[in-house]
Amino acid sequence: MAVKAFFSMCALLFLVLGLSLVSSRQTAASNPEGSWQGTLDTGSIKLRLVLTVTKSGDDYKGILESLDQGSTIPATKVTLTGDKLHADFPLVNGFYEGVLNKEGSEINGTWSQNGSSLPLAFKRAESGIKAATAKDETKDKAQAAPAEKPFTSPIDVTIPVAPTAFQANGKTHLVYELHIVNFSGQSTTLAQIAVLNDSGTELARLAPVDVLTSILLVGNRDAAGMEKLNIGAGASAVVFMWVTVDGPAKVPAALEHKITAKVGKNQDEVTVHCARTTVTRDIAVIGAPLRGDSWVAANGPFNTSAHRRAMIPIEGKARIAQRFAIDWVRTNADGKSYTGDPKDNKNYRAYGSEALAVADAVVTEVKDGIPENVPGINSRAVPITLETIGGNHVILDIGHGRYAFYAHLQPGSLKVKLGDHVKRGQVLGLVGNSGNSTEPHLHFHLSDGNSPLGSEGIPYALESFTTKLKGETTSTQHKMEIPTEGEIVTFAEK
Repeated sequence: MAVKAFFSMCALLFLVLGLSLVSSRQTAASNPEGSWQGTLDTGSIKLRLVLTVTKSGDDYKGILESLDQGSTIPATKVTLTGDKLHADFPLVNGFYEGVLNKEGSEINGTWSQNGSSLPLAFKRAESGIKAATAKDETKDKAQAAPAEKPFTSPIDVTIPVAPTAFQANGKTHLVYELHIVNFSGQSTTLAQIAVLNDSGTELARLAPVDVLTSILLVGNRDAAGMEKLNIGAGASAVVFMWVTVDGPAKVPAALEHKITAKVGKNQDEVTVHCARTTVTRDIAVIGAPLRGDSWVAANGPFNTSAHRRAMIPIEGKARIAQRFAIDWVRTNADGKSYTGDPKDNKNYRAYGSEALAVADAVVTEVKDGIPENVPGINSRAVPITLETIGGNHVILDIGHGRYAFYAHLQPGSLKVKLGDHVKRGQVLGLVGNSGNSTEPHLHFHLSDGNSPLGSEGIPYALESFTTKLKGETTSTQHKMEIPTEGEIVTFAEK
């Protein structure tokens, strides 16, 4: 729910973007393929980073991971001229420039973001897959007979929440998760995931670098680079899926997955068809939660956004209530969210804006009386618990098992009470900076239960809004869609 700083994700991209490396006659020393570890010292915090570059045919692909922030950042372009490396990361408005040493073991350079630059060096990391395989080999040396080849993939794959098709940016999307458990006593490495429709036609294919941007090893959040593809003996992983189809007419009735994995010390390759799920089209149509222009969809729907990855076990079940959540931050003409002193909530443009009911509904939860934070990354007025994480908030039952959640409101500004019947467009309270919040903004999402975190997030369609990207002057009209991360949205004034 907090608005992220330094590596805040705020741009429109889908799944993973390739790193297009331009080079001629690369030597072994200057070959950037592999995982690189480094630490960025910002002055206030130190961020552990992993840059991973893989090869696909004649091209390279790669990603940057911030371990301490849980962020996965794709690069849109990487060029290698001799020993000089340049990588662009537009998602965070940054780029990296460095020089590979003669041994090909280090890259020394500079990270630049939003006009500021900091030194950043990377060192080659040992492949997690090789390390895991080495452990298997050590174990197997004690065995009298060689291990038999697996006759099937030892993974159990489930989909806890079936996807609901929704529209964004003129396209149709399916968002869900694959939960994978390795039932064998040997390491299992994911090699490829293909998504098939109900007729067996391939809709999408995730190569290793695509899986890297989409996977979480449960219980090992520090895993990075190629290590993330390896699911240890008895371990589990979650793959965050985001599949785009041509349009509503192409939405399948069901999905199936073909997963290729490599098992054990010999990395025997096995493919399994699994994880069949239905696809629904029943989506909530709602009104705007706010009025006016220049509302940025921070941490909005995108496969690597902070909300998308916020999987939290509540009462014995891991859920993603914030799967489609948005932190609505309002900006001024200069792109900043405040004027004057950044420590004063009243200087933020979003502060005091009216939060609106998105549908005729019944108020099912109200929380008030939580004091506001001083704006800042680590500034919280109260300890953050399940009760205080949303700050002063309201939950509405909008019908058909759907609930709208409004968080971080000003204390004393709530204009509704438990059990009230509200009309669409009715004011619920004023935007503030309470709970797990870094600055005044409105956290909004829909879910399938009357709980801020103990429910599953569901997509929705706003009847109408306009958008433009940072630096653009023309607007795009949207109907029956959901805004995505980084879009600058204008809602109707009435």
